[in-house]
Amino acid sequence: MTDLPPLQALRCFEAVARLGSVTRAAEALHVTHSAVSQQLRQLEALLGLALFERAGRGLRLSENGRLYALQVRDALGDIAQATRLLRVRPREGDLVVSVIPSFGLHWLLPRLPRFAERHPQERIRLQAGLDLQDLLRQGGADVAIRMGHGPWAGLGQQHLFDDELLMVAAPHFRGGRLPATPAEVLACPPVRSAESWAPWCDAVGLPEPPPRTGLWINDSNLTLEAVRLGQGVALERLSLVHGLLQRGELVALTDVRVPYAYPYWLVWPATGGRRAPPQAFADWLAAEVALYRQELGAPPSPALSPLAPRP
Repeated sequence: MTDLPPLQALRCFEAVARLGSVTRAAEALHVTHSAVSQQLRQLEALLGLALFERAGRGLRLSENGRLYALQVRDALGDIAQATRLLRVRPREGDLVVSVIPSFGLHWLLPRLPRFAERHPQERIRLQAGLDLQDLLRQGGADVAIRMGHGPWAGLGQQHLFDDELLMVAAPHFRGGRLPATPAEVLACPPVRSAESWAPWCDAVGLPEPPPRTGLWINDSNLTLEAVRLGQGVALERLSLVHGLLQRGELVALTDVRVPYAYPYWLVWPATGGRRAPPQAFADWLAAEVALYRQELGAPPSPALSPLAPRP
């Protein structure tokens, strides 16, 4: 690559072009004013054209400089992004677990210390995101916790548990004067997310609130934070609010719970020689689900015995 200028010269040029000043560029790069000026002179000499127009003691990008700055900025951005991706790439031996952010924060994360205690030699790397992780792609996650019905092509799957929806609020909502009946609940300011209120309203025999009312949020974590701050009531998954209820940060407003349409599953690639999930993680997760169901007073699920490799 004989046409490739020194990286330091490009960094100095991009900084001056972006900040409009050699002094500010030097401060941003933690080098001296003279070092930046020298890099600019060397770059212009290498290119054989002027990148700046000198006006008194100031600098202004020439037309060539303006076009070059746009391309250099993109190229440096690509290098920075490639570096970031390399740094966060899972190390050999890491178990990469893909998970929805809300479930990861409220259900999985509080339980992970117990996995570390039982398996100190294992290292978990969580990949949280709303996108459906392609587990069949090389370099993708090893396992994922998904919501849905499946089956997913090319993936093995193990049912974890079904969820429920219930109405919650902060204990200090409306000064502690909490609604006591379903009708009073539905008269409160709602904090709405993607969950439909229709099943819960059908269960209590009342019409669903008009869709224009209340605060709408497309993220369960923000929904729960709004409720925790006392901004309204919300219909949310029990798996997400169980810990908040135990800690007294939220309260259940009624005993009415309705089934959630999408169960949780542990899924893993069923091709390429792997037909069972990593055994230590699968066994631990099965035990955690059993403990969770015990906390809820639910009967144990026969499907959640420690997982054995599938033939």
